Amino acid sequence: MAISKRDEGSKISSDINVTPMVDVMLVLLIIFMVITPMLQKGISVDLAKVNSPEAMPDADKEDALVVAIMRDGKVFFGTDQIQVDQLTQKVKDRLANRVDKRVFIRSDARAKFGAVVEVVDNVRSAGVDDLGLLTDQKKQGAMPKAPAAPGGQ
Repeated sequence: MAISKRDEGSKISSDINVTPMVDVMLVLLIIFMVITPMLQKGISVDLAKVNSPEAMPDADKEDALVVAIMRDGKVFFGTDQIQVDQLTQKVKDRLANRVDKRVFIRSDARAKFGAVVEVVDNVRSAGVDDLGLLTDQKKQGAMPKAPAAPGGQ
């Protein structure tokens, strides 16, 4: 009587098939590319760059009051464009039944200083307790060179 030996182990392949993983990663990449632009709330503004900005995480909340000043002088309260003289009343209406009377200002770096001051004055006259000016971090590698001293030294 002979013992029969099963040879099923030689048919198994231990190679990893990465094609399904690549397919899933490409689908996730496409989803994130489509969703990411929709995550930005409010008006897109080129903020001023500073060396040490203060973190203001409350500005990203759903119910945050944000005033945006564009470089051409247009003023937006949330996503609605308004006139500067209407800003005081609109802010008062939104702050009427809120405990936290905080407003954030997103000003373009090239907006006129007078326009920013006018917006700040209107927001302050609405009874705002706390006013935040939003800025971005300066790039660390972009340090300006010191001018050369006269005389070649």
